[in-house]
Amino acid sequence: MDRVRDLASKKAAVIFTKSSCFMCHSIKQLFYELGASPEIHELDQDANGREMEYALRGLGCTPSVPAVFIGGKYVGSAKDIISLHVDGSLKQMLIDARAIWF
Repeated sequence: MDRVRDLASKKAAVIFTKSSCFMCHSIKQLFYELGASPEIHELDQDANGREMEYALRGLGCTPSVPAVFIGGKYVGSAKDIISLHVDGSLKQMLIDARAIWF
């Protein structure tokens, strides 16, 4: 769990994903379209991915991927991120965390 927290706090925007997850791909694309360059951790391609997935679940990430952290804080999964984008607050969160500049 400490490794997940450490990785999540190193960059302004961090997304834990799996390469085979279509929602993970959609969330990554959304961040790129907003001008962010999130740090991506593909759990299925990391030697410690299974342990990190369990740690994410322990932190309340349900489902475990995509798990989005902005400014070192867990923001949510795909459903939460899409809701934040629709109501316009995702962009402001990224600006506040200095993941994008406008």
